[in-house]
Amino acid sequence: MTRSETARPDVARPDARPAGTGATAALVERTAQALDAELVAFRRDLHAHPEVSRAEVRTTAVVVDRLRAAGLDPRPLLVTGAFCDVGPERGPDGERLPRLGLRADLDALPVEDRCECEWRSTAPNVAHACGHDLHTTVVLGAGLVLADLHERGLLARPVRLIFQPAEEVQPGGAHDVLGQGVLDGVDRVVALHAEPKLDVGQIGTRIGPITSASDTVSVTITSAGGHTSRPHLTGDVVYALGQVITQVPAVLGRRLDPRSGVNLTWGSVHAGGVPNAIPSAGTVSGTLRCLDVRAWERAGQVLHDAVEQVVAPYDVEVTVHHQRGVPPVDNDEAVTGELEAAARAVVGPSGVVLTEQSLGGEDFAWYLTKVPGAMARLGTGTPGGRRYDLHQGDLTIDERAIGVGVRLLAGLAAGVLHEPD
Repeated sequence: MTRSETARPDVARPDARPAGTGATAALVERTAQALDAELVAFRRDLHAHPEVSRAEVRTTAVVVDRLRAAGLDPRPLLVTGAFCDVGPERGPDGERLPRLGLRADLDALPVEDRCECEWRSTAPNVAHACGHDLHTTVVLGAGLVLADLHERGLLARPVRLIFQPAEEVQPGGAHDVLGQGVLDGVDRVVALHAEPKLDVGQIGTRIGPITSASDTVSVTITSAGGHTSRPHLTGDVVYALGQVITQVPAVLGRRLDPRSGVNLTWGSVHAGGVPNAIPSAGTVSGTLRCLDVRAWERAGQVLHDAVEQVVAPYDVEVTVHHQRGVPPVDNDEAVTGELEAAARAVVGPSGVVLTEQSLGGEDFAWYLTKVPGAMARLGTGTPGGRRYDLHQGDLTIDERAIGVGVRLLAGLAAGVLHEPD
């Protein structure tokens, strides 16, 4: 069960030091601490009122209202989502300052909430099962801290808070953000993602690809259909589907470099309704994932060729639908270094760990095709507690992760970094 406390216990690692030195570091910590209880309540409210992709109307409204209450000027996107600028536009000599983007995603998943908590979802079969309520709360909280710094004249760089809709669908909301010019004038962009495999107080980073390319694939096979006693008189749709299911993933594994981590996994198959009739149509659907961009660019054609060659002997018609999803999130080395330095200031050197590359997809990848950036994993597991998984209705986070994320992003934006030993 998620922690009920609203105060933030100390989650710094044993060798952590305060978040930098000086007035800015002290104010980041003091303002973040003052916001802890409010942000826990804010996240619980989001969790109780989840909204699916491109329907995040209430979620957008409560974010926008809180930013306006802080004296900021958030600008809604065309349907759902918003962005908001904080900080100085120009330096003391009138020079343009490099702008940092902080990105969160707003949408929930169409799954049943099975969390054992008072703030469980009030929307039937909709739940924040990927931690986007956490992501949104962290970026909001960082924005409130930065707004306070700016009011005091202590924020030296401009920051853009980005609250993106529709991360969980393809094509995703990253295209909405890019198409509406939200990244215009942004020089670097960062994001955090909930990671239940890491303890709260740990930050996972990685240079280079940290996620996988992820595409949706469906194969539909048709024939005239017939009786199961006379399979030689028609194309056997079910048998052909079986060959696609078993052989096509194997073909991809032999036609593409195995180091690219290509993985085709089927998630659904539908054909027929009675045991003694060969149906006239059937479909199998799944996801194609790849760890390497160059292999991902080739995989579509290899997939089409493999399907056609596998079903060729069976006298059926085949249609392959391959929907490009997202490329891998490819973390920039310099931005990752900045994230690590900020993380060490918050959780200590031992709290920053090398994370594995995931086969999961993330449309934050599209941002990084435009500007340098990086994504880090924010530990949400309670030390010694049960390990949950993303996209499951019982996903439960240790709420102390909110404060860690706020301090990390606010410290990064404010330049409060770990000093070398």
